Amino acid sequence: MARITAVWPITMKLVLLFAFLAASQSMPTEPILPELQIETRSRFAALDEVQLLANGLLQLGSSLRDFVQNTKNQINDIFQKLTIFDKSFYQFFVLTSEIKKEEEELKKTTVILKANNEEIKSLSLEINSKVNDIINERNHLRTQVGRVEERLSSLSQSLLSVDQHAEISTLKLGSAWIQETAENFERTLQANSFSGYLPYYTSDGSFSSALPRDCGEVFNRGHKSSGLYAIRPHQSEAFLVNCEFTEEGVFTVIQNRHDGSVDFDQSWEKYEDGFGDFSGEFWLGLKKIYAIAHQGNSHLHIQMEDWRKEKHFIVYQYILEDAASNFTIHLKLQSVEAVDEHIGLRFSTKDHNDGNLDPNCVQDYTGGWWFSICGDINLNGKSIRSRPRKKTSHWKPGKRTTSFKSSKISISHLTNPQTP
Repeated sequence: MARITAVWPITMKLVLLFAFLAASQSMPTEPILPELQIETRSRFAALDEVQLLANGLLQLGSSLRDFVQNTKNQINDIFQKLTIFDKSFYQFFVLTSEIKKEEEELKKTTVILKANNEEIKSLSLEINSKVNDIINERNHLRTQVGRVEERLSSLSQSLLSVDQHAEISTLKLGSAWIQETAENFERTLQANSFSGYLPYYTSDGSFSSALPRDCGEVFNRGHKSSGLYAIRPHQSEAFLVNCEFTEEGVFTVIQNRHDGSVDFDQSWEKYEDGFGDFSGEFWLGLKKIYAIAHQGNSHLHIQMEDWRKEKHFIVYQYILEDAASNFTIHLKLQSVEAVDEHIGLRFSTKDHNDGNLDPNCVQDYTGGWWFSICGDINLNGKSIRSRPRKKTSHWKPGKRTTSFKSSKISISHLTNPQTP
């Protein structure tokens, strides 16, 4: 605006000068007098001024053009910045909305965590209460053990009749069992071990004669939870077994392996009496297995899982003979994984190998087992992950030998007796 105001007087002078020149040209031509020469010179001077003014106007126009172009550029820059600002403001708005949503979710999560915290506190108090109950139960069992020991001491000081001998045997079994149960309580804090056999233990430290014969009879008496139960098979002493009650049926577990924590390369005596821990890996014992199997009404179930996590199941009809025949077993396959056949095999260990077809089996293969042709099957071998070897736990249903990570052998209890 200041430039336009400064140029305006110059523009007016130019207009007047052009008008003056037009008027002078319209006048008649006369001889040039000295006075006129002076006037002509002044006219030339005016033309110089006009040229100077024209140059000034050109510079002004150029400046105006540059000014207008710069103004356009500045306006375009402002528009671009406004566009960027609009986008940033929208993103800020979206981010603000997301933050509000997350804040609401955090509030809800906080409420849930508070509720869970209260529930955890309640569960902690309940667990502490149960632990105290278990400790009290353990102390009660220790008191019973003391009473049993006192009764044994008093009985040993007098003449013993046949009935008293029987009672002492029963008391010793009950005392050992209570001691084992107390240790299991302290170690595992699991109550399922007591549900099955406390009802059959009398106040004077002896087992009741009303013990069930097997896990099938335990189930029929109303016990539906899997766990440890005391049984007394026909013509046998009482002992503990691990009963499993599933949708598939009622089972007595006689062998369980899953992590290699127990060494199964044991002596004949160990395999007769049993070894291991019911809460982990164990072998029930040939004497106890025979006592259960001798009653009939059962099948032999074998479950195996290889290192590829593939599971295999075999069901046998079977007959197990007593110790005089080295617990010879006769089997007839019921499953579809192998061909049906009858076999009769003697049990062997590294220190007891009597009557097998191949006497070198127990030397080449670890653990005790009913060895047939060496290498067919041995679920009591070493539990190691490798290609199937002689000393590993394995099974050979056909030409291919499979090494196993875990196995479980159970006796299933039937309604009607079946013979191979």
